[in-house]
Amino acid sequence: MTKVVIIGGGPGGYEAALVAAQLGADVTVVDRDGIGGSCVLTDCVPSKSLIATSTRTTYVRESDSLGIHIPGTADTPVRVDIDAINSRIKRLAQAQSDDTGARLHKEGIKVVNGEARLVDPHIVAVGDQRLRADVILIATGAHPRELPTAKPDGERILTWRHIYDLEELPEKLIVVGSGVTGAEFASAYQSLGSDVTLVSSRERVMPTQDADAAEVLEEVFMRRGMTVLSQTRAESVVRTEKGVLVTLSDGRTVEGSHCLMTVGMIPNTDGLGLEEAGVRLGQGGFVEVDRVSRTTVPGVYAAGDCTGVNMLASVAAMQGRIAMWHALGEAVSPLKLSTVASTVFTHPELAAVGASEDDVRSGRIDGRSVTLPLNTNPRAKMNEVTDGFVKLICRQHTGIVLGGVIVGPRASELILGVSIAVQQRLTVDDLAHTFSVYPSLSGSVTEAARSLMLASPE
Repeated sequence: MTKVVIIGGGPGGYEAALVAAQLGADVTVVDRDGIGGSCVLTDCVPSKSLIATSTRTTYVRESDSLGIHIPGTADTPVRVDIDAINSRIKRLAQAQSDDTGARLHKEGIKVVNGEARLVDPHIVAVGDQRLRADVILIATGAHPRELPTAKPDGERILTWRHIYDLEELPEKLIVVGSGVTGAEFASAYQSLGSDVTLVSSRERVMPTQDADAAEVLEEVFMRRGMTVLSQTRAESVVRTEKGVLVTLSDGRTVEGSHCLMTVGMIPNTDGLGLEEAGVRLGQGGFVEVDRVSRTTVPGVYAAGDCTGVNMLASVAAMQGRIAMWHALGEAVSPLKLSTVASTVFTHPELAAVGASEDDVRSGRIDGRSVTLPLNTNPRAKMNEVTDGFVKLICRQHTGIVLGGVIVGPRASELILGVSIAVQQRLTVDDLAHTFSVYPSLSGSVTEAARSLMLASPE
């Protein structure tokens, strides 16, 4: 029986473990933080729970336009009990971790608690214990990057792993970093009632996302009262008597009650003995892998944030599954990043998959696109949704769907139809002839497909 040792119990690790057990391997997971890893306990699950709560507060605040008059929707702020919110979030995260651990136990997967280190490509040390393995998977994740001039203290200068211990809602929150994580937390705390300032080093927020989508979200942020400081960086963050002082690269200073640092991730690869075992680390200390999750050492694979391939739980899980399918002799398709769907859980949400409009404009792909604003959609009108759109991209002559972007409520759910089209190489004709519910937001996806189907390529 093939012995598999997996270092790390996050999505890359536990999904790999389930696949390996299903294929008959003897599987051991070495975990130090709790099954589910940072994704479940401190990062993805908690943050999306916080965002779900903040979205509810926005609906309450804006309910006046629907004829529902609730104290708190006009001048009186909605009362937010941050201690109760955080307590619920931590209970939910722990419950998810417990459920995942129970699933591993049910499948006969052994879990060893402790710090792991590679002795060689076939031996993993956990304290004094030695685990022999035919296959090893490194799935150790990553942790928030810290700036030497802005050291988090867990009280006023924070990373996102500190916020669930706050006993009061930040009165004036400064968020440094306007990527996906920064935008999500800025949006959430603005909705909960904090006065938020977002510091962005680029010309616009979320510079890696679709430009039209980022523009819509930035407009929404500012309309709701957020201050966005563009094209400047935080040089330092220091504690003051009442809060924090952030000094910016352009010489300005910003005072707040708290500062949340969202300036990237560092892989958890130190102290694992990887380079000593021959595993090559790339720039930033990330494990180098190919599209079937192999490292430079035969029999040693890696998955998830420690590889830096694409820091999404869904990608980590797929990398882990692919590693086990490959290692245990199953047919496997290499990881294809062009089919990965991603979401920014702001309010409204931003979801995207496949090719971008920039790919079309730059000539990297021979395609065409259409953008339909949501404010013309009947379901959107019923819900007073005025911000957002559906963008669909297809190949110029064949009409094969190459990608799409959706900005709107539940965009994370709506993108699935576009993802299926991209994955299965469906055409806009296929989508256009698919029934959608009337009225529904998803109707804009099929409408966009009809627009492309009827369009005459230039």
